[in-house]
Amino acid sequence: MKVKEKKWIRVRIYLVAIFFLLGLGTVLARAYQLQILERAHLRSIARQGYVGVIKLPPQRGTIYEREGHELALSVEVASVYAHPKRIEKKGITAKKLAKALGENPDSVLKLLNRRRSFVWIKRRIPPGRARKVMALGLQGVGVTKETRRFYPGKEIAAHLIGFVGTDNQGLEGLERKYDEILRGSQYSLIQMRDALGRLFSVSRPIPSGHRMHDLRLTIDKDIQYKAQQALKAAVERCGAKAGHCIVVDPMTGEILAMAVVPEFNPNSFLDYKPYQWRNRAITDCYEPGSTMKVFLLAASLEENVVSPLTRFDCEQGMCQVADHVIRDTHRYGLLSVSEIVVRSSNIGAVKIAQRLGYERLYDYLKKFGFGQKTGVELIGERSGFVRPPDRAGPVDRATVAFGQGMTATSLQLAMAMAAIANGGRLMRPYVVSSIVDESGKVVDKTYPKFVRRVVSAQTAAKVSRILEGVVGEGGTGPQASIRGFRVAGKTGTAQKVDPRTRTYSNTKHVATFVGYVPADRPKLVILVMIDEPKGIPYGGVVAGPVFREVGQWSLNYLRVSPQIRMAEGLEAGKENVTQRTPKPSARAVKRSTRSKLHVKMGLLPDFSGLGMREVLCKGKSLGLKVVPKGTGLAVHQEPRPGSPLRNMTKVIVRFRPPTYQNTEAMSQGSMGKEDAAGRLAQRN
Repeated sequence: MKVKEKKWIRVRIYLVAIFFLLGLGTVLARAYQLQILERAHLRSIARQGYVGVIKLPPQRGTIYEREGHELALSVEVASVYAHPKRIEKKGITAKKLAKALGENPDSVLKLLNRRRSFVWIKRRIPPGRARKVMALGLQGVGVTKETRRFYPGKEIAAHLIGFVGTDNQGLEGLERKYDEILRGSQYSLIQMRDALGRLFSVSRPIPSGHRMHDLRLTIDKDIQYKAQQALKAAVERCGAKAGHCIVVDPMTGEILAMAVVPEFNPNSFLDYKPYQWRNRAITDCYEPGSTMKVFLLAASLEENVVSPLTRFDCEQGMCQVADHVIRDTHRYGLLSVSEIVVRSSNIGAVKIAQRLGYERLYDYLKKFGFGQKTGVELIGERSGFVRPPDRAGPVDRATVAFGQGMTATSLQLAMAMAAIANGGRLMRPYVVSSIVDESGKVVDKTYPKFVRRVVSAQTAAKVSRILEGVVGEGGTGPQASIRGFRVAGKTGTAQKVDPRTRTYSNTKHVATFVGYVPADRPKLVILVMIDEPKGIPYGGVVAGPVFREVGQWSLNYLRVSPQIRMAEGLEAGKENVTQRTPKPSARAVKRSTRSKLHVKMGLLPDFSGLGMREVLCKGKSLGLKVVPKGTGLAVHQEPRPGSPLRNMTKVIVRFRPPTYQNTEAMSQGSMGKEDAAGRLAQRN
């Protein structure tokens, strides 16, 4: 054999060897990839061929109120499922299932005809129906346990707590905010299939091992219930669109109640409209009206630009600012700073703001928390709006003094008032006091958080003394007074902007009262807001009574002792008034009889000699809009008494202060006192 041929054979041997080595290396590399690198992935793909996994809704932790009562909990319920491929006689099976479940047989049959290996027939059914299904012993049909969210208080704190979906996922409120913490083990239903995809084994649910936690809130269910009932009654009584009522501990920032109307039941949330789910206390911004005079007063006293006795000319109820005229409800002349706040003079507030300066007022409003979120652990909170100095014109700078041209939420307003109540310290509000694991161990606790000092304790005390006059004789909110307790607060009535005309509406208002009690040792800050009340829109008349009802009940519930001398003094005053009240004169009785006869005949009654409050109430009962002019007792009206009520919508009534120069006037002394209360209740 030639040398060349030998070399060529050797080369061919080497080539074949290299080829086999490369092939073996490729096989080894592929085997390493499949057996080592992609082992888990390929195993899961293989398992999908013969193992089916159906994930069941996870369990959820319980939500408790401050005393340990359950507000939201999970209960075990049964759900019916089926494996359509294992069911031979689907029509008969559908009829039997439908009868046991109380469903339509056609709907059940439609589910069984699906080309799927697993379908839910009916989820979260009563135990009785579950037992009926199990007793049938149907092939391919099974019953498994699930958990369902249940809210024992129904509407109680529903806007705060929120609700969950079909798969127990948080959708609104605290349920959504703390979804990861509340959510517990994810259960899985394991089913085995053969090569043809037929099921031959179904295992019990297996938990994932994720631990759930419970929430403990600052909410008191009893105060919450009272706030909701009082607010709901007021909204219905006034024919209003909506309302909020917030109760806060001013010293800590704990929210004791947050009531919102319209209400909804989270157990059946799909029966309500989405706008009814909204927590309006933090999502709705509105112009707060004259409640802003509290913070204007605090800023001015803190900066020493005025004192409580500083006097301003309120120009008889009309003041020109640039091209805009600002009006008061009543014509006032010289008023002190205290009187401006107590009587709620817009013109007086504008003049105080001009002396303070808009830049400083803006800074203080920001310090009080307006124009920024409070930091409460709730989703959907809005920040409101306060116009910066570089974007504020002369009219904007004036109207902010009485709460228009800016917006705020109810929670912002309540926390700002709490800063006055606790001596000038702005606190962060919170509703979750602690998070507890399954063993009962506290894993996270919320402590009161001091945000910043807004005004000094001395300034806050001065403001508090002035605000006490608001609910006293001569103030705008006497209906918010609570017997035996010193109350400090402020009324607010603001016009709403009509979205169509983009101007202030004459018929849509926001009525507010925010205050605290006892004024000398504050335990509660209560805000009441009524949106679009019909008839009398004033905050003292509409929102004040809700404040009194909620405050009086809550103080008694919390065992806060009243001041006995105040209670006894008030009772003695009432007795003296009763003893001093003379019988009405014959002329007054005759006029009253004539007025009743007029109403019966469909004619306008005679309002002369009546107080403003009584005229407003009678006008409202007749479906009339009463336009009051002046103060005191009614002396003239247009149209005249006896005019037909048909097609009449408005009546103008002129009032004049009473004089006591004759016997008849003396006999109407008690009426004058009633009228004084009526006039005070109307003022903003």
